[in-house]
Amino acid sequence: MSDSKDVLRGLTLKVYKFILKNSNPSGIREIQRALRLSSPTLALYHVNKLEEAGLIKKQSDGYIVDRVVLENFIRLKRTLIPRHFFYMVFFTAALIFLTTFLRPYTLTREYLFSIATIAVAEIVAIYETVKAFSKNTL
Repeated sequence: MSDSKDVLRGLTLKVYKFILKNSNPSGIREIQRALRLSSPTLALYHVNKLEEAGLIKKQSDGYIVDRVVLENFIRLKRTLIPRHFFYMVFFTAALIFLTTFLRPYTLTREYLFSIATIAVAEIVAIYETVKAFSKNTL
């Protein structure tokens, strides 16, 4: 059995994500059509890689995910959301709350430091979220 981190790259990762998002077992032709692969043989090649790694298993009506290894993602129904997205939302809400409801009459160093700290955390969370959305590997 090969290491799942080595297997989950490029097109094999796309096949894995498709099977993970699909609520029903996925067949080879369905994978081929959905990912616009050139042939069913190519889809089968990537499915076999995933099966050998122990990430998916075959059922009578198709393939399903046997082991979820996308630790930086959270699955909500059929959507994979980067974990950092929730941090981004939290820091955005904190920054809005701080600048709207907790603004003092006179600006203090402590208040400005707290705004700067939350803003830096917000920037890091945005960067990590964008990177996770655009990344084609784990």
